[in-house]
Amino acid sequence: MKLHSVLLRDGCTLPERLDPLRARVCNHWTIVEEIPVMVFDAMVRQAGWHFMWLQDASSRRGFGVTPEEATAHALVRALGGISRRFNAAELDGVHVKKYLGLYVANVTVQPRQIQENASLEPVNAAGPLAASAR
Repeated sequence: MKLHSVLLRDGCTLPERLDPLRARVCNHWTIVEEIPVMVFDAMVRQAGWHFMWLQDASSRRGFGVTPEEATAHALVRALGGISRRFNAAELDGVHVKKYLGLYVANVTVQPRQIQENASLEPVNAAGPLAASAR
């Protein structure tokens, strides 16, 4: 897992002919393999779509007996902090330290939105996923 990797929520619609190799990270999220965020952004924009950069980062800690395990736990928790309104995220920071034989990772992800339209739709009280579940 590399910094500035792109993570896609399940159900994220991408432009035609853009079908990157992905790996499952956790329930509802996959990571785009081998394409950094800046290149992915250019690919989305070249297709005429928008890859929006948003504020409101989600940062969480995770614990594990290895650095990888601690990072994976922190990533799952950080992705849980991304609003259901947004369909993508960027891995923005990973910091791992060891305390008394236990690894503690702090992972930060930034929300992103991939869509065909140029503006974000207003959020209703129930959220976009609730509306689509009807």
